[in-house]
This record gives sequence, structure tokens and C-alpha cells, in this order.
Amino acid sequence: MERLLEAVTAVVCLVSPEKVRALANAIRKIEGTRAIATLSDVVGTAAAKTVVERLVEAWRATSVDSGELASMLIAAGHAFENVSKHQSTELVWTGPTTPFVSARRTEQAMLQVIGAAKHSLFITSFVAYDVSTIVRALNNAVTQGVNVSMLLELPQDQGGSITFDVFRKMRSLVPSAELYAWCERSAEFANGRVHAKLVVADGQMCFVTSANLTSHAMEQNIEAGVLLTGGHVPALIHAHLQALVDTKTVRLVSS
Repeated sequence: MERLLEAVTAVVCLVSPEKVRALANAIRKIEGTRAIATLSDVVGTAAAKTVVERLVEAWRATSVDSGELASMLIAAGHAFENVSKHQSTELVWTGPTTPFVSARRTEQAMLQVIGAAKHSLFITSFVAYDVSTIVRALNNAVTQGVNVSMLLELPQDQGGSITFDVFRKMRSLVPSAELYAWCERSAEFANGRVHAKLVVADGQMCFVTSANLTSHAMEQNIEAGVLLTGGHVPALIHAHLQALVDTKTVRLVSS
């Protein structure tokens, strides 16, 4: 049965909802085993035919009847379609590309999340320089009433690990942003760093990336990340960052 469930999942993930329903209808009509061989004709592409053929192979190894399998497909297809409407995951990549995989660029994803914010925006980064497009977007968000918070790594003379005062830099670039630092660390995190790089808007959309807020990261480095829209992960990230603030694990850095 596990093999059949995996085969059903593969079908609904690859085949369009309309084709899934057509496939389910075709399965319901099957009475003899000879008709099973024609199921792959319901779909058009070679990849889709392959997953349907694997579905047939898995089905043959079970006692599931045609009505049950059709219902499984309809239910799985409905669940997948509903989830897809409410959440999405996109690959984000900066650096050399290939013609085989499409991906958003880091700067595009960052700007999309910043632009989507209506109430709150929380950014974490190890270092941050003057990336003009990002700075403009952040200041524009502020003018739209968005509360912008940033968690950054402290400079060396304040117990951190970077060689310049990123807080002074960001304060001059985005004056209204609330800047946070990981100042007091328990023994287990004594040598820890603010190494996370992410931005989350309203707990609804987030971008998790390897990229710092630097021009090299936006334009030249090989950087990878995922853009998440909807679902529970953006909300969890927002809640966790807010909890770090509320428990004073990270503290607001005064001017």
C-alpha cells in the first residue's frame, strides 16, 4: 500500500488537476485488467505517462479496487491543489545559471518580500552594506507604515566578529529601522554569531538565503535560497524572531 500511496502522490504532483480528474474517471470505468494498460493515454507528456505507468504497477500489487483508487486520486489531487493555492516554494539563485533550471534572483526575491509587507518586516543578516535598491525598498516600506526590524552582527569592539560598525551604517541608511543585536550570550553560545540571513513579512512570506545584504551577494556570489509564500513556516519564523525580542535574547541597540 505504501508504494501505491507514493505513486498516487507522484501523479498529483506532476499531472494537472484536470488530468488527475480525467484519470480518476477513467479508472472508475475499468472492469477488466486489459483496460488498465490504456490509462497512460489519458495524459500527454512522457514524464506524466511514466508516473501513471508506475501507478498502474503499484496498483496491480494491491487489492484496491478501481473505485477506491479513483477516490484516492481525487482526494490527493484536491489536497495538493488546495495547498498549492495557499503556499508556494520557489528556488532563488544568484551566480552562474543553466538552461535546465529556472530560478528567481536573490535581489528580486528580497525586494518582493519587502514590497509585500503591510505591517511588519524583520531582517537578519551577518553583514549589511549599502545595497541601494534594498535600502530604497526598506525606506519606502517605512513610509507605508511598516515596522522594520533588523538583527545584525556586532562589530569586534562590541563583542562581535565584523570589522566595522554595521549598526552605525544601517542607522544612517534606514533611520527608522529598529536595530537588534545578540549582546548577552549564554555559555553554550559564547562564540556564536548572527549568521542567519532571512527576511519575513507579516508572518506571511519569507526568504531564507545564504546571501548577506551586500552588493556582491546580490550580483556576483553564488548564493542560494528559498522564497516561501503562505503556509506555516513564515509564521513560525516571525513568531520565533519576535520571541527573541520579547525574551530580550536580542536587544534593541540605541543610537
